[in-house]
Amino acid sequence: MYENLLPVGSVVLLKGGEKRVMICGRIQTKAGDDTIYDYVACYYPEGIVDATNMFFFNRDAIDNVYFIGFQDAEELLYRNNVLNQLGELEVRDGQIVPKE
Repeated sequence: MYENLLPVGSVVLLKGGEKRVMICGRIQTKAGDDTIYDYVACYYPEGIVDATNMFFFNRDAIDNVYFIGFQDAEELLYRNNVLNQLGELEVRDGQIVPKE
């Protein structure tokens, strides 16, 4: 389900967007929302300015990939051992956990 996610630091343009964003997190939820998103991003090149300028989206919202973030052995190990093993998730008590 979460295979092949872009690494942190990737720069993308979202469908309908006019400004590029940089991925700064994967498998995220908004406070008070039980939806699990593939990514959270901030404006590029500004970075995280404040919490109101964070964008939560799924991979199907990406229109164009401009840059793929840093990938080293640690990233590849994380992707293989964590992201590719997640399966179905839900939010319970404010935490992302495997579905029961």
